[in-house]
Amino acid sequence: MVSRTLVRAKAIDCSDRDDLVRLDAGRAEVADKSAIKPLIGINADYRSSRKDFPAFSLLGAGYYDSIAKAGGIPMAIPPLTNEGDLHRVLDLLDGFVLCGGADLDPRTDGFMLHPAMRLLDRRREEFDRMLVRLIAERRMPVLGIGCGMQLLNVALGGSLFYHIPEDLPHALPHLDTSDPGHRHALVVERGTLMDKVYSDGEIKVSSMHHMAVDDVAANFAVTARCPDGVIEAIESTVDDWFAVGVQFHPEADRGTELDICIFQQFMLGISRSRNKLQMVA
Repeated sequence: MVSRTLVRAKAIDCSDRDDLVRLDAGRAEVADKSAIKPLIGINADYRSSRKDFPAFSLLGAGYYDSIAKAGGIPMAIPPLTNEGDLHRVLDLLDGFVLCGGADLDPRTDGFMLHPAMRLLDRRREEFDRMLVRLIAERRMPVLGIGCGMQLLNVALGGSLFYHIPEDLPHALPHLDTSDPGHRHALVVERGTLMDKVYSDGEIKVSSMHHMAVDDVAANFAVTARCPDGVIEAIESTVDDWFAVGVQFHPEADRGTELDICIFQQFMLGISRSRNKLQMVA
């Protein structure tokens, strides 16, 4: 467990100091001008109707609370079916957080189901795949979390391990159904966004997955692993796209101030992307 002393000390250094000062100053300046804050989409989960229960969407509060704490305005997006409508929504947004959820259907990518899988509702998965395709085409800043990182990887040509206990039998536990607060250690690559967030010291992250990234998509690099070698974070290596994926859950209720720094770095990445576009224009 990360000590309280370490968390407080690291919270100050979770990103470039000058950038955070500017970000904090910007928050003060736009206290009554919220439109200047970046609008961040979040894909809502979905449940089909069953017997006496109507269909409904849901979204974990940790996602929108973390975005708000980091200086963004969260916007929940339902699983739209019309691509033109989704284009219209994306036109209004500055970035997107792909939230976690159940398992991707491996049959969509030519693989077999595993008995341990609990699949996403079909409507959500079809929407999410369309969403990631359009985000990639637009080079929109994106942060994928959990299954959101897995989809980001698969949609861009990567592959997955579909059940860690069988595919990687020597791996540490990454899912404990009796402990929703299960955490494991993290080893970060130097010079990456994950390094800016966590840097030195003991790192423990919230883990709740039985699938994991296998082959990494082209133009992405591994930036953090569990000590057992399982990939826990990836980042885009191309200059014109700020895209990050984390397998762990920084938005979880038991997350630390360090975890929130991931969302702060995401906001800074959006700001830098805006500046690049302005320079090009």
